[in-house]
Amino acid sequence: MIKLQDVCKSYFLGEEEVKAVCDVSLEIKEKEYISILGSSGSGKSTLMYLVGLLEHPSKGKILLDGKDVSRFSDEKLSAIRNSYVGFVFQSFNLINKFTVMENILLPTRYAKKAIKFNPEKRADKLLKRLGIYNRKDFFPNKISGGEQQRVAIARALMMGPKIILADEPTGNLDTKTGDEILEVLEDLNKEMGVTVVLVTHEKLVADRTKRKIYIKDGKIVDKY
Repeated sequence: MIKLQDVCKSYFLGEEEVKAVCDVSLEIKEKEYISILGSSGSGKSTLMYLVGLLEHPSKGKILLDGKDVSRFSDEKLSAIRNSYVGFVFQSFNLINKFTVMENILLPTRYAKKAIKFNPEKRADKLLKRLGIYNRKDFFPNKISGGEQQRVAIARALMMGPKIILADEPTGNLDTKTGDEILEVLEDLNKEMGVTVVLVTHEKLVADRTKRKIYIKDGKIVDKY
């Protein structure tokens, strides 16, 4: 599905080169449920951005279904991301001036190709599946954090992606609500066959996944 080969990603702070990810080789297979586990500053978010095609590698290759997409233009990568990858973030990233329904429909507004489904019907189905249908006309700042994260997950699923990348999805939630969100992600993996990559610094969260990838100082290591 997605394969990284000897990938490095560097940034420059003035004249100083900072290697956020270095010589990483990794394969994520279809229908996997895995975690990327590392402390703050370990490079785990940069690795997620590379897997999610939000960043070009400074070195190495990123293969998507066997095709090297490392040097694709930003426009071409954007089109791939829109239909292939769904993102869920710690801070939800919802737009407060839009209703829950309008937030979920946003990916269809930015689609680079013709949509072959009814967006409103799919959004309704997702809202019902995630237990927030009665919140469809609310604004994000009028619902709970757990409900906001469910909205974010619904939005991520809107274009029928093959992979969901969840960056610290329980970070802003209490333990009980966080567990509920993890159960939602687990169900999506089991029932819908969506590949889920969970990025976290919490070992207890990572322990719920089927495979753990440990990252430290920008490199994949055997133990966290």
